[in-house]
Amino acid sequence: MSVKVVVPMAEGFEEIEFVTIVDLLRRAGIQVVTAALKEGPVEGSHGIRMMADLSLDQVDPRNFDALALPGGYPGFVNLGRDQRVVRLVQEMDRAGKYVTAICGAPSVLISAGVVEGRKATINPAGRDQLSADQYRSDRVVVDGKMITSQAVGTAMEFALKLVEVFAGEEASKKLRAEILASC
Repeated sequence: MSVKVVVPMAEGFEEIEFVTIVDLLRRAGIQVVTAALKEGPVEGSHGIRMMADLSLDQVDPRNFDALALPGGYPGFVNLGRDQRVVRLVQEMDRAGKYVTAICGAPSVLISAGVVEGRKATINPAGRDQLSADQYRSDRVVVDGKMITSQAVGTAMEFALKLVEVFAGEEASKKLRAEILASC
């Protein structure tokens, strides 16, 4: 299965989460497109500036199989305030595509209404956004086609889980061996 993933980036994105997702998926041969909420360079939460492949306005959800939202403050807040991102999450979820998020970004999935009836995790600072029935303390949580993770320290586990789900267990094992991942 050839999977195509879109990774939106907003001002204040968490650099490690963003780069880990994009890098590991691409190493595994998964097509990744980064999409900025605005034109030009986007500054991360720690002052690192990056350029996206295209603008979010150029993203057609029909052309993607998965969405991966990086966290970071205020990046995840900016993602959640952008109605284009919320609509993208909702459209992809309705179409049975993967919606994934790490750190504070699961809050975007929550506000988009796609967490209802599912299990998820989030950065401990956002724990109160999930009900007791929804919340899981695991570092990475898979519930059907929704995958969530907790924080920058879980970025490698999250990205490797995405590789496993999108490209298969063998691809994930191969990548883990190549990069000497212990998680």
